[in-house]
Amino acid sequence: MLKTFIQLLGEQAPVFRRYASMAIVYGVLCGLTITVLVPVLSHLLAGEVQAASLWLVVLLAGMVVCWAWRRVVERAGVRVGVTVLQTGRQRIGVQVAGLPVGWFTPENTARLSHVVTQGMMQVAQLPAHVLTPVINGAVTPLVVMLALFALHWSLGLLALLSLPVLATALLLTARLGQRADAAYHRQFAATSARMVEFAQAQSVLRAFGGEGGGTRLLEQAIADQRQAGSRLIILSSLSAVFNAWVVQAIFGALLVAGALWLQMDMDRVIAVIVALLLVIRFVDPLLEVAAYGEVLRGARGQLDAVRDILAVQPLPEPAAPQAPGDGSVELCDVRMRYAPGQPEVLRGLSLRVAPGSMTALVGASGSGKSTVLRLIARFFDVDGGSVRVGGVDVREMSSEQLAGQISQIFQDSYLFQGSIADNIRIGKPDASEAEVLEAVAQAGVSEIIARLPEGLATAVGEGGVRLSGGERQRIAIARALIKDAPILLVDEATAALDAENQAAIAEALVRLRGKRTVIVIAHQLSTVAMADQIVVLAGGQVNEQGTPAQLSHNGGPYAQFLAQRRAAKGWRIASPSQQAGTVS
Repeated sequence: MLKTFIQLLGEQAPVFRRYASMAIVYGVLCGLTITVLVPVLSHLLAGEVQAASLWLVVLLAGMVVCWAWRRVVERAGVRVGVTVLQTGRQRIGVQVAGLPVGWFTPENTARLSHVVTQGMMQVAQLPAHVLTPVINGAVTPLVVMLALFALHWSLGLLALLSLPVLATALLLTARLGQRADAAYHRQFAATSARMVEFAQAQSVLRAFGGEGGGTRLLEQAIADQRQAGSRLIILSSLSAVFNAWVVQAIFGALLVAGALWLQMDMDRVIAVIVALLLVIRFVDPLLEVAAYGEVLRGARGQLDAVRDILAVQPLPEPAAPQAPGDGSVELCDVRMRYAPGQPEVLRGLSLRVAPGSMTALVGASGSGKSTVLRLIARFFDVDGGSVRVGGVDVREMSSEQLAGQISQIFQDSYLFQGSIADNIRIGKPDASEAEVLEAVAQAGVSEIIARLPEGLATAVGEGGVRLSGGERQRIAIARALIKDAPILLVDEATAALDAENQAAIAEALVRLRGKRTVIVIAHQLSTVAMADQIVVLAGGQVNEQGTPAQLSHNGGPYAQFLAQRRAAKGWRIASPSQQAGTVS
């Protein structure tokens, strides 16, 4: 926990060490001030008022010093908290920026969002409001314990033995609640993601969810979070009660030891009374530590999540990067599984795409088509074999070199809030107006901007909500084209689009033949038929490969696929008169 906290601070770690030292000094001062009660009470009970008065002045001075120093420590703690928010989020940002794109699954993204927002706020509260009393509650009893040793060795020894007992109880309750705490935070992140999804997808939800706006999934997430929260509250309450019982048991044991001492030595009544007072002052800070146990456990859960993110290793960068020679792509005996223990997604797949050619990947869902594109873009590294771009293994190229070779068009293209021109220029920030217009023409966006009053300056809204799906996809193609990378990866760009947009995107891809290496995942006959090479995947392997003409006459999987698509295109709904004629 402490190691992760310091790791978050990075170069600012000395700020925390300075604060921790100040908090320890504060605990020592509090302990010494409490021990001054021994001579004060001893002299008062003995009737020595003048001596007691002198020690009382010392006690008051100690209280003033402790109060003043506490304010200094609290300000230092707030500075550490602010530093954690600033440097910690930056540290996480730097780490995340270097992670492979394949790491950004919906689950990891939700967890990252939760950690950066609520998690970091909870961690920042530690030095500002939690660690000061906890450190004080741990240090002060040690000083009081030394005073107990001075009064009577048995009380001091019992106090010393009680500390590991309390530490064991705190660790036990923390471990019991750790799983419930982790489950609650996972559910909290999932519910937050559902809420954002609910707000963004109202049109779809209302279309299929009736008057309730499709709240079923959100209500289920909230119910799961409520259940996880209830379990956490129950365990937290039981843990707090158990910790308090342990502290009270320690207090009872010390009281019994003091009573036994009084029975054995009636001549030292004053010393026994003073010792019992110290016992109370010994227990009070321990109760405070026990009270903060649940808060510390919750913060530890957040720090564990931060640790897991920081522990993810970015893809290794080569010491001497090699530049690709051309726009060719080659996969050699590639094997890939997404996680240990899971089945292989690709099993010895080999494939070569010539520079400037167009290759269509065809296959059933789960055959490995998207995985092939992800490996070419190095979302992941292969488990076996190699992926080569321009004759160079992608692992021997720097991230910048590989990114410069590849443009990508995804099935669900995201547009950032801004204008159409702003989104196109993401592919090339310094692009001139002429370059933007050329990309617009190539991607078939000209007709879109022609009917918009503000043209390229038209705001698309967050996620491109002001445009249709086909319009967003064509702008995404323009963004990919303006990058002018030699390789273009297209992942089902025409899926779920109408015939007009499918035709426009197909024409844009046709214009790229011979100019760029295009690898496209497609199910539309118009897109597949214009490819120079078709590769049929099945079970993570190449089942069939060749030109459209060759495969259409081979009678293999592609010919069957072609026949099914043509049959589907021929389907139509007959008119009533036609149906009647057929029946007669």
